[in-house]
Amino acid sequence: MLWESDRGLAMSVATEIRTKFEAVIGLEVHLQLLTRSKIFCTCSTRFGDPPNSNTCMVCLGLPGALPVLNREAVTMAMKAAMALHCTINPQSRFARKNYFYPDLPKGYQISQFDEPLAEHGRLTIELDGHKKQIGITRVHMEEDAGKSLHEGFPDSGEKTYIDLNRSGVPLIEIVSEPDLRTPEEAHEYLTRLKTLMLYLEVSNCNMEEGSLRCDANVSVRPAGREEFGTKAELKNLNSFKFLQKALAYEIERQIEVVSTGGTVNQETRLWDSREQRTYGMRSKEFAHDYRYFSEPDLLPLVITDDWKEEVRRSLPELPDARRERFVRDYGLPAYDAAQLTASKSLAEYFEAVVKAGGAAKTAANWVLNELLFLLNEARKEITESPVSASSFAELLVMVERETVSGKMAKEILGEMFSRGKRAEEVMADRGLAQINEPEKIGAVARQIMVDNPKQVEQYRSGKTATFGWFVGQVMKATGGQANPKLVQEVLKKLLASAPHDV
Repeated sequence: MLWESDRGLAMSVATEIRTKFEAVIGLEVHLQLLTRSKIFCTCSTRFGDPPNSNTCMVCLGLPGALPVLNREAVTMAMKAAMALHCTINPQSRFARKNYFYPDLPKGYQISQFDEPLAEHGRLTIELDGHKKQIGITRVHMEEDAGKSLHEGFPDSGEKTYIDLNRSGVPLIEIVSEPDLRTPEEAHEYLTRLKTLMLYLEVSNCNMEEGSLRCDANVSVRPAGREEFGTKAELKNLNSFKFLQKALAYEIERQIEVVSTGGTVNQETRLWDSREQRTYGMRSKEFAHDYRYFSEPDLLPLVITDDWKEEVRRSLPELPDARRERFVRDYGLPAYDAAQLTASKSLAEYFEAVVKAGGAAKTAANWVLNELLFLLNEARKEITESPVSASSFAELLVMVERETVSGKMAKEILGEMFSRGKRAEEVMADRGLAQINEPEKIGAVARQIMVDNPKQVEQYRSGKTATFGWFVGQVMKATGGQANPKLVQEVLKKLLASAPHDV
């Protein structure tokens, strides 16, 4: 049994050991491109269709079938590479990556090897106010393999079914430099990469559908040493949260192995989300020799300057540029600008509200707090909002003009959201309108003072804390429709006046 002092000492020692090591992390991200047809044939890429219904001679790998490259897939890959500041190679080449697997009918995958589409890029991440540049080694194109569906258990007659609908779907692989040092940096890198790809509309980045898949290479080394340690490859990371947890676990595991004199094995490991740990799948010592060689059925891919310029002109405003513009042009705090530009759809909604007449700072506050709260409660995306940008702007104009109070506006917004009506319709239905006439507010305040002489006397004798009570009573009597600012002004005058003047 460990005493509390022993536990504290053990934790202190463990912390000291961890600080003597640093992790080295590199990520390999596969993104499915948003083309309607596959990379080398005209079969549909639509997700969820009946198994093996979107196949042909090419994606089935039948003898004599020849691949024809999808130009739109190349254009999308170039967009992604340009947004990552990569150099687009004037000539790249497809290669055959040879290996056997049941869902790979050809016995090889068409990919790119030593002559990729693009190289030497970067992506900037930011954590705790500190920016860091993560290098991008390469962006290359390839086709996806099919999908194996397993049923039952190995000890009771497991069956495997093959669905080749995904075979031939266009992918890009984005390989980072080993510049990441913590699970938090890896999470931020993936988050920024996903946001960028969604802005470009080159992928839907849906991890549940397999449109975004990530493998991580991680090793540890003594802090300050340049030489890399032995790395493990982590697979089966089907969410950003699992990626972060798997990296944290694996880093701790490797530090424990190394600090106790052991040796880290070079291997592929899987993440088990139920047990919250990684476990070995296969040793990399026995990894496949893919025997890459140039694809004989495809000519080299030549990217002309005109094509590059055409793609460059089609790039939208990207998240970093939009965030800077929101700060510069709308005067938003950096945090609000970052929140609004984290989603292209959210940024567009905000700008539509501003263009429809909503004040930028008010719009940012209400969109990020009130509207997103309602959307989260209803499990809806901003694109599904029942409140249009123009309707939202009308409500915010009422708030700015003090036609309605902030509290009343929140109630109106809730009605607009649930019933799909405009602010004026909700106000007409409920008889809502802010009372801005001093005479009406004064009449209510006088009556409250007449009905509560004791509280009036307390206020006038110096107990000014009762002022808030009077404000609350007036707001209650007017059903929350009185202008709060005007209520305070009227009450101060009346409470300060002589008793016979009330």
